[in-house]
Amino acid sequence: MFHPGIYNPIAQNTKNLKSRVKNVEVLKYHQHAYVWCMILVDWQLLDRIARGYIRIKPFDPKLVQSNSLDIRLGNHFVWYEQSSEVIDPYNPDSVSSHVGEMHADTFTLNPGHFVLAETLEFIGLPDNIVATIEGKSSIARLGITLHQTGGWIDAGFRGTITLEMANVNSRPVKVYAGMPIGQLVFYATERAENPYNIKGDAKYLDQRQATLSRYYANKQI
Repeated sequence: MFHPGIYNPIAQNTKNLKSRVKNVEVLKYHQHAYVWCMILVDWQLLDRIARGYIRIKPFDPKLVQSNSLDIRLGNHFVWYEQSSEVIDPYNPDSVSSHVGEMHADTFTLNPGHFVLAETLEFIGLPDNIVATIEGKSSIARLGITLHQTGGWIDAGFRGTITLEMANVNSRPVKVYAGMPIGQLVFYATERAENPYNIKGDAKYLDQRQATLSRYYANKQI
């Protein structure tokens, strides 16, 4: 229980909601009213994780930053071997052919190398929180990109996150399982009517390890 003379961040946040416009990321018009999507800050992340609204396993509170949560690299790596065979995203055999895979404590990305990796953390989101995955500046300065375009994590998602890593440096770069490799930014939104965990076509729900594309599960137009 908060003492009247002690700063209560929850009460203060409610009381001064209008003054916290720096947290407002998106405004949209919905059902004749403007609604906001707010970036969760450190104490909000800790509160929602402690109460189970956001699931992070394993969780280390030291990885909570002011506006994000650091995520660590897992030990599973998948990559495409050199081949002239065209990848057809509608053909599962094509997607999974000429693929290398390994579990390792370290992995060296050569220049121009593309590899799928996994996060150490399993995450679970409720129906009113979404997340984006972002790189870390110190890793980016080594020439390592963390994702190509798949940086959005829908409300209702649960599983490990597959990373789409590439090395744009002219030199090889070694990465280590367990190292902080990126960060998640969480946004509080209105409740989704059809969150990821109840969609009939959720292709990556409860995924573990680095997962190849399942685009072939979509209907071809």
